[in-house]
Amino acid sequence: MLTEIIREAWIALKRNYTRSLLTMLGIVWGIATVTLLIAYGSSFRSILVGGFDAFGKSVVICWPQQTSEQPGGQRAGKKVVLEQADLDMVKQDAPLVKHVCLETVKRPGIGYGDRMVGTAAVRGVCPEYGEMRNEVPSEGRWISPSDELERRRVVFLGGRVREQLFSGRPAVGETVQIGGVRFTVIGVMARKIQLSNYFSSDDDSAWIPYSAAGDLWNTRYAAVMVFEPVAPQFEKKAMAQVLAAIATRQQFSPTDKKAIQMFGRDEFRPIIDGLTIGLQVLLTFIGTLTLGIGGVGVMNIMLVSVDERIREIGLRRALGARKRHIKLQFLAETLLIMLLGGAIGVLLSYAIAAAVGTVPLMGPLFEDDSGKADIHLKISMFTVLLSTVVLLVVGVISGLVPALRASKLDPVEALRYE
Repeated sequence: MLTEIIREAWIALKRNYTRSLLTMLGIVWGIATVTLLIAYGSSFRSILVGGFDAFGKSVVICWPQQTSEQPGGQRAGKKVVLEQADLDMVKQDAPLVKHVCLETVKRPGIGYGDRMVGTAAVRGVCPEYGEMRNEVPSEGRWISPSDELERRRVVFLGGRVREQLFSGRPAVGETVQIGGVRFTVIGVMARKIQLSNYFSSDDDSAWIPYSAAGDLWNTRYAAVMVFEPVAPQFEKKAMAQVLAAIATRQQFSPTDKKAIQMFGRDEFRPIIDGLTIGLQVLLTFIGTLTLGIGGVGVMNIMLVSVDERIREIGLRRALGARKRHIKLQFLAETLLIMLLGGAIGVLLSYAIAAAVGTVPLMGPLFEDDSGKADIHLKISMFTVLLSTVVLLVVGVISGLVPALRASKLDPVEALRYE
């Protein structure tokens, strides 16, 4: 039964070859538009989310401020400081904290030969910092626990600092001067596409062991504390535990959130998701409207086809065809046009994506020519499936109107139609 309906639908389409082809063009363009817009939105979202995740997928920065409450007779306005004792207290009393690290920063200048970068932030950190902040070496390695323990004078360079000092030459193993002290380069990082930072962008930074930073400046008081909760969903509770641990040691209220300002990634996740998902939905909606216009064209052509085949419909009904048979016949013809046009449209979208390649987005902003920060029109299987679902929904809606009209024709009147 089904194969017979499809065969008759194919014969009906071939009968008006030119009209069917022209009708199909609207569907081809519509499905190509839907597919490309979904691919664009998906790539845009992945780049934007990646830019935020480059800061650290679940990292919290703690900035010491001043107290605003007066617990136990303590005066408000007391300056909060971060020391090694606070780090030890957090490790002891905050079980929801996976890694925690003090960070100190200065700009003493980095020199190599006759080249000098005076604006680079030199940041003293712990070995776990690299995992927390997604500092991935492109060459060499990150700071190790033995570097920290043995107070080694080693440095890890950000992408722009490496370029300014070494241009295209290998940097690992070379010796640089930081504040007049010799440090060995143990690793470098490729240019990092990140949409948020503090102190300085990671590209314009260099990292040394916290213990080695003590050879350059006074590191008793850290600039910030950096920690990572055991899981993103525990970020708020981990913040409260860290605040309570530091408050216990420094004797201020554990509810005084103004004493330590905390910048967490998880609280901004809904904003990022809202922006990116909203854009994807908007682009999909625009593509669906374009496909819908093609669907209206198909509907009009099928309504014309019903008028042209009234006597044929009457004859089929007189020979025993039921209303559902007529309905299925015209719905099958509509869906056949939609599916053929959809298949051609998907192939066209692949061809356009291959021809366009990469669309500039954040690459020029970050002076990155690798293409990793630009839109890649990669059409995934999910994109094709989503486009097909949209196509079938539009096809069914477009085919129902002429199919219902054809099935409701009176057989006697249809046979007498001139």
